[in-house]
Amino acid sequence: MELWQKMIRDSIHTVDQLVEKFNLDKKVAQKLDKFFQARINPYYLSLIRYPGDPIWLQCVPDESELNDIDAPEDPLGEDSMSPVPNITHRYPDRVLFLTTSQCGMYCRFCTRKRKVGNSSKISMKELDSAFKYIEEHPEIRDVILSGGDPLMLTDVMLEKILQRLRTIPHIEIIRIGSKMPCVLPHRITPKLAKMLKKYHPIYLNTHFNHPWEITSESKRACELLVDAGIPVGNQCVLMRGVNDNPDTIKELFRKLLAMRVRPYYLYQADLTKGANHFRTPIKVGLEIMDKLRGHMSGLAIPHFVIDAPGGGGKIPLLPQYVLHQDDEKIILRNYNYETFVYPDVKPEEFRCDLQSNGKEDILKIELPVLVGEP
Repeated sequence: MELWQKMIRDSIHTVDQLVEKFNLDKKVAQKLDKFFQARINPYYLSLIRYPGDPIWLQCVPDESELNDIDAPEDPLGEDSMSPVPNITHRYPDRVLFLTTSQCGMYCRFCTRKRKVGNSSKISMKELDSAFKYIEEHPEIRDVILSGGDPLMLTDVMLEKILQRLRTIPHIEIIRIGSKMPCVLPHRITPKLAKMLKKYHPIYLNTHFNHPWEITSESKRACELLVDAGIPVGNQCVLMRGVNDNPDTIKELFRKLLAMRVRPYYLYQADLTKGANHFRTPIKVGLEIMDKLRGHMSGLAIPHFVIDAPGGGGKIPLLPQYVLHQDDEKIILRNYNYETFVYPDVKPEEFRCDLQSNGKEDILKIELPVLVGEP
């Protein structure tokens, strides 16, 4: 048994453990366990500094979860876009491929509570129908392995999936969505990195939400992946009491860049059953984005998105930089709230003529000659 597997086995997950470790009322703990089970591995537990801190909030069950019984179980409409088990096909050229129901730590804000932890909802027995669907749809170029967490699979099982995908000619890239670099970095081993390297191009998106999650162990895990040629991006969820202020987000993103992880998305928290106490006003996210642009490297600026309810996909939001626009000009403001006028080009100023050569129409656009151009 590998170290990471032993840590999974030693995780806090029973009602009695919740009562003993976190002083929960037993009846409340029983209700929470029935609603969405807990799993807190020893490594992630060690990151808690005090009760109610940003790490605690993400992993320790709380009675407030039981107040959200009317919120949707499937906020992103994934089940309605699942043509076969284990596959969600929302966008034209890519699919989400659910490979396991298990995670290294069960996040209390999870949007897939209806399936995570339940092997009957995401079953390994359904993989063949998923592969067949991908094979029969040549428009699919990009497969995102998710779950649960794909890195809960053994190296052998994960490699079988990657091998099968690489036999499908139209699959160009494979992405892995895994929180293991953050919640259980011991899972990322030289052996795993070496195996993944055989199936390039492989990308991995992970999930750090707070600077305290960046440790020597998580740094080592991310470096192993990047050194194997696997670009690593981060998908962060904006959450009340966890990271809903610019200083926390700045520190997080700077530390991510220092270990070669690119901030990719900052998510507005979804309308998820049991997790609405984490939601912040949208203006909080916009204000944070406003404090990032111009104040830190562009490499550290993610897309702030809302994953539209009902399956509408990710919709980016930006602070208001355009103050006025007409046919002649656009008035902008920068990160320092200075105003600038930029003259626009009028449509009639384009000289664009169609000339016929007797066989076909050619679009001729007259462009200015650059100084020094031969």
